Amino acid sequence: MTDAHLRSRGDGDGSKRDLTYPPMPEALVVPVYDNHTHMEIADGGDGALDYREHLDRASSVGVRGVVQVGTDLATSEWSAAIAAREPRVLAAVALHPNEAPSLQEQGLLDEHLAGIDRLAALPRVRAIGETGLDFFRTGEDGRDAQVRSFEEHIRIAKAHDLALTIHDRDAHDAVVEVLDRVGAPEKTVFHCFSGGPDLARLCAERGWYMSFAGTVTFKNAAPLRQALEVAPRHLIMVETDAPYLTPTPFRGRPNAPYLIPLTLRSMAETLGTDASMLAAQIASNTELVYGAWDAEPVTVDA
Repeated sequence: MTDAHLRSRGDGDGSKRDLTYPPMPEALVVPVYDNHTHMEIADGGDGALDYREHLDRASSVGVRGVVQVGTDLATSEWSAAIAAREPRVLAAVALHPNEAPSLQEQGLLDEHLAGIDRLAALPRVRAIGETGLDFFRTGEDGRDAQVRSFEEHIRIAKAHDLALTIHDRDAHDAVVEVLDRVGAPEKTVFHCFSGGPDLARLCAERGWYMSFAGTVTFKNAAPLRQALEVAPRHLIMVETDAPYLTPTPFRGRPNAPYLIPLTLRSMAETLGTDASMLAAQIASNTELVYGAWDAEPVTVDA
């Protein structure tokens, strides 16, 4: 297995970004976890960090571990392999909802879902995700495939007693409908929570976790901060979704797990609480969802 990045971040709109990584933030007193990151994606131009550099930087500022998340079969296999040999990494495996329509069109969706099911049995794979629905990038003609893929991921998560990591973009009502109809796993996480206070209240009623990314620091994200204020403390977590969604004041530059302290301190400010108290709560929540990072031994890399 190669340690190389599997893909590079695209600029999308063709704009030129500042590709330098932001400076190291002040270390947290109480350590936490980044529960959603994509270290297989190269960003930062020639200065792209490999997964070991990401983890070393994160460790130095009080981020004791990460959940490395797959979005297709190849990145899920990479995530599981890194988790198997790196004690600071657990893995989540899935087919991103935007992958489902093309896979179904090629007749490959069932084969790739079987691959995710196989990976789910590995001991340091602790979540199925990111899965869900994305009505921003996929039109009406691809929604049936997304729903079928989502339903199968829910089945896999429950069969292996794993957490479910939800990708929900412009699809709040539909995501909730599928979860309610099929039956959500005991531990369900809305990754990069993007709803307002109404969705937060609904998640709280059902016991679903809400994970906040750098978006909660953005000036135009008042509804997201209102959702954070509504969310019960025992149901919140923090993430980067790196290399995307870099928190203020470095929005647009490469994101990385070592920047978690910026988002966590912003969350604490919104909630009017001490950052160390919030970090302790979030660390506890994260371990309840994914288990302990040292519960299963890593293998020796030959």
